[in-house]
Amino acid sequence: MKSNLKRIVYMGTPHYAQMILQTLIDATDMEVCLVLTQPDRPVGRKKILTPPAVKVLAQEHTIPLLQPQKLSDEGIYEAILDIKPDFIVVAAFGQLLPQSILDIAPCINLHASLLPQYRGASPVQQSLLYGDKYSGVTSMLMEAGLDTGPILGFNYFKIPQDMRLKELMNQLSIDACTLTLDTIRNFHTIQALKQTKAIATHCKKIRKEDGQISFDSATEIYNKFRAYQGWPDIFTHNGLKIIEMKVIEPTKAYISGTILDIKENSIIVGCTKGSIEIATLQPKSKKAMDAKSYLLGKGLKVGSILI
Repeated sequence: MKSNLKRIVYMGTPHYAQMILQTLIDATDMEVCLVLTQPDRPVGRKKILTPPAVKVLAQEHTIPLLQPQKLSDEGIYEAILDIKPDFIVVAAFGQLLPQSILDIAPCINLHASLLPQYRGASPVQQSLLYGDKYSGVTSMLMEAGLDTGPILGFNYFKIPQDMRLKELMNQLSIDACTLTLDTIRNFHTIQALKQTKAIATHCKKIRKEDGQISFDSATEIYNKFRAYQGWPDIFTHNGLKIIEMKVIEPTKAYISGTILDIKENSIIVGCTKGSIEIATLQPKSKKAMDAKSYLLGKGLKVGSILI
């Protein structure tokens, strides 16, 4: 029975990849023989050295683990080759695979977009930034290019308008788990679909400054609020962070940043296009507070400019 198991080398780093790894561990027809993940990184203000989510899970199941700075590091190719894997499965690993490793076994990548849309580092955030109606996960046969390989399968769903990054990421993770098993189990009968280069789009790595907003478009602010949940969040030029908000009206013109109304637990702020309701704010280096209390502390009223 043991010899019939599909031997898997797995590469991944964050929670998304951890959920897929758990699915492979639980599968009775597969054996995860080796896990590769990124090195431990300093996290938070105190820069505490923290292991990737995938490492934690691999250690819980005593799976052999490697954390190379680069896949070209000495001994990495040989370690993977020695496993004689049937498949190399990759999910949000954070490094490109060199051709030498791509040649060892079929390499299947679980990318969190509907390829060829949003190739690159931040596909989930991009789908929210653009207010997309649909998102999904694609399984792809990897090649040397960045997310350019033939498509093996996909799952997609309609994004609720109030869905933010963490919830969307969780849904994509669940769908990726199902898609991973389907792709591996049916690999030899799948007709891979070549990506259409002409309609491909790309997304970059997110930087902290991407979270800065001005009160131009209510819809764009809200899409950033959805996309940048957790990090970098959204904030004004003086570091005032918006913690809770929603769009009140998307098109009417106002003077940018004008306080239009003060409610019991929130404030309404006008944008060049549209208006938003803000319930919670967090001044730079201070604790979060309700927006009305922030106004009182600053002596602001209806007609004042928020910042």
